[in-house]
Amino acid sequence: MSAETLKFTSSITPKDHLFELRLKDIWRFRDLLWQFVYRDFVTVYKQTILGPLWFFIQPFLTTIVFTVIFGKIAQIPTDGLPQMLFYLAGVTAWHYFSECFRKTANTFTQNAYIFGKVFFPRVIVPLSITVSNLITFGIQMLLFLSFMIYFMIAGAAVHPNVYILLFPILILIMGIMGLGFGMIVSAMTTKYRDLQNLVGFGIQLMMYAAPVIYPLSSIPGKYQLIILANPMTAVIETFRFSFLGAGSFSWIRLIYSGSFTIVIFFLGLLVFNKTEKNFMDSV
Repeated sequence: MSAETLKFTSSITPKDHLFELRLKDIWRFRDLLWQFVYRDFVTVYKQTILGPLWFFIQPFLTTIVFTVIFGKIAQIPTDGLPQMLFYLAGVTAWHYFSECFRKTANTFTQNAYIFGKVFFPRVIVPLSITVSNLITFGIQMLLFLSFMIYFMIAGAAVHPNVYILLFPILILIMGIMGLGFGMIVSAMTTKYRDLQNLVGFGIQLMMYAAPVIYPLSSIPGKYQLIILANPMTAVIETFRFSFLGAGSFSWIRLIYSGSFTIVIFFLGLLVFNKTEKNFMDSV
């Protein structure tokens, strides 16, 4: 049979543009995407005693530690909210972003054995991490909402409002921002392995530069600009304000966070696609 008469069901070609996402290829490999989501979500606690309960235990224990250290000992104000609820709100929002960032940052190094053997759109792996963490975030939101309802019944000054409609936008910003940061670091770790050791430390520093354990109102004016420069600040403040009615909300700050997310995502996509072409030579 001549080459002219051959019919191919698919064609593998290099990316023409570094910003190319190839949504058609992602859709075609959607079954693989969900397999990765299943792997990321299920295997984490597959051989543990408490299993999925860790999805609740981790934010709960973190909240208790923050309540004791920053609420009781350091006596940091919480904008009139119950300390437990204030810290749980910050932990819940921050955890989704930080997990997307941290796990995506290891995409190339942890999946080199797969990338070197099978063809599929490589961006499916960081996307699957973002989706699987979204499921975890949904479970942890149930814990947060349970505490919120409890304190509302107990008569605490908790006032959900119409800004709760911005919740889907906040999810997109947290997930895509973590994805963008993670793709950048993942591409860089193929040559500079030391970055793997700095990711956790960097995320921790970024958390202390966001109003997770303190309200924005408690920061002196001369330092507020530093905190507001953190793109997660507006997200966490909006999250608290919409669900609990405390804190602050600003369209300008939220637009800044959204704009920053778009820039960091496309920058991450650029670096990721560029590294994808020859990363096997350096991993």
